Amino acid sequence: MPEALWTYESLGLLVVSAVIGVVIGLTGMGGGALMTPALILVGIPPTAAVANDLVVNAVNKVVGAGVHWRHGKPNLAIAFWLILGSVPTAYFGAWLVHAIGADDVQGLLKKAIGATLIVASTAYFLRAFFEMSGRISTGNDPNPPVKPVLTLLVGVIGGLMVGITSVGSGTVIMMCIMLLYPTLAALRLVGTDLVQAVPLVIAAAVGHVMVTGVDWNLLVPLLIGGAIGTYFGSKFASRVPGGLIRRGITIVLAVTASAMLGASPLFIGLIALVLVTVGPLVWRRLVRRYSVHTEEPAGAVVV
Repeated sequence: MPEALWTYESLGLLVVSAVIGVVIGLTGMGGGALMTPALILVGIPPTAAVANDLVVNAVNKVVGAGVHWRHGKPNLAIAFWLILGSVPTAYFGAWLVHAIGADDVQGLLKKAIGATLIVASTAYFLRAFFEMSGRISTGNDPNPPVKPVLTLLVGVIGGLMVGITSVGSGTVIMMCIMLLYPTLAALRLVGTDLVQAVPLVIAAAVGHVMVTGVDWNLLVPLLIGGAIGTYFGSKFASRVPGGLIRRGITIVLAVTASAMLGASPLFIGLIALVLVTVGPLVWRRLVRRYSVHTEEPAGAVVV
């Protein structure tokens, strides 16, 4: 195995993982939403991309959750209901992919990932808009009243989404937490999301590993590159406007979703051109009309 880790393919995977790690370190967002489609686009089969990305994501989530747990930041009551709903459906989602059958699963999985990326990119945009406009401002309440049924439902749907595609454990579920608990303190929001994501991602990873196994020649470069990129991204997070990068991620996710859904290269190019040229103009207009902030500081929101 050591010799196999020094192939051009492995070094390429390490670079891809490092670049995505930098984005995650800068913004605290990305994970499966960026890594899984990136692996597919460089030629990794969708099932292998999902399985290995979930293992990498599980390691990263454990580290992040440990830091927040040590400082007492998560709201355990909210996390409990999310975990109760997400763990069974995440595990079931992995087996559902296997049950579809080898002939159909790769194509269907790409489409499922594409659809989930549309949801994720929408969540990114809405989060950026709500934060910019002050329509959802995380307050200082560490323990808002828990809404068990709605929180459980978010866990069930989010778990199934992650179990099938590996996307959404942070992006989509965090957006739902913000909507359900708008007064939850910012650090509590981050800590709660990370704590609930650990058993969720582990359950999905275990399910996929039991079905498809792990490719160590793929997994090791992803772990090394991701760790290096995340470290350096975190070091520079305070110097880079987090909102600017998040809006860039929204564009990348939308374009990638088009590719995953089988759009033609011409259509993908047009989507990218419109988002890159018109998107900033639309955002600037929204800022002028709705913003409650005079400026967006570097690293203003780290999730």
